[in-house]
Amino acid sequence: MNISQVTYYLFLFCFCLWSFDVKAKSFSITEKEIDLIGKKIFINECAGKIENLTSWNVGTDFASLGIGHFIWYPSGKEKPFDEKFPDFLLFLEHRGMELPMWLKDPAKRECPWKSRKEFMQNLQSPKMKSMRKLLTDTITLQAQFMVERLQTVLPKILESTSNPHPIKRHFLRVAKSPMGLYALTDYVNFKGEGILHSERYNEEGWGLLQVLELMVEGPNSNEPMHEFVTCAARVLTRRVENAPQERSWLPGWKNRLQTYVSDL
Repeated sequence: MNISQVTYYLFLFCFCLWSFDVKAKSFSITEKEIDLIGKKIFINECAGKIENLTSWNVGTDFASLGIGHFIWYPSGKEKPFDEKFPDFLLFLEHRGMELPMWLKDPAKRECPWKSRKEFMQNLQSPKMKSMRKLLTDTITLQAQFMVERLQTVLPKILESTSNPHPIKRHFLRVAKSPMGLYALTDYVNFKGEGILHSERYNEEGWGLLQVLELMVEGPNSNEPMHEFVTCAARVLTRRVENAPQERSWLPGWKNRLQTYVSDL
């Protein structure tokens, strides 16, 4: 075997190791940490109120359900944002949860309310009450669903970028920091992975990938959480600059980011 062949097989071996590492779970997490993450996201999205588990924000084309305000589109609506509520229902089924009768058929799991007006008019309907009961009974499972989603995020964003190594390094720096898993889980639930081209304005995204791309680890950098929050604020500000109709939401978004460092 000549030197070029040795070099080739060494490269192939290293690439396989890297690929395996990328696809492996990036972190471990305890039930106590999952519970804490769920409680914090419940406050972020629903102000900790059961009645806010079923909502439809003004100016949107979809319902927002659960502690994570998982998106649920009616039939016939364009779906530029990542719809997660049907995935959550599958998650519940795989864990043996009994769904309300009207949600049992996977082929009929589009939001039955066609508009925010119709949704608000049905807040006390039997379907809505059964939905709220389901969401109230599964708060811990909703947190687990979000954390499991985070476990799949790193491989997906690494595959979507031409410069994966610093992205992976920054992800792991944040994940290993106090409050880091909460910050990553919340931001992915809040603004997505950043890999969908439909979730971009002026070709610029606002998800986790875009935040990690902005992070720069200096020689004396030992505060990844503060760096993450600073970069996330820049990404969200850029989103508002690209979509001025969202300007009024920016202060609340920035306040949410501060919860990532408030307990440090």
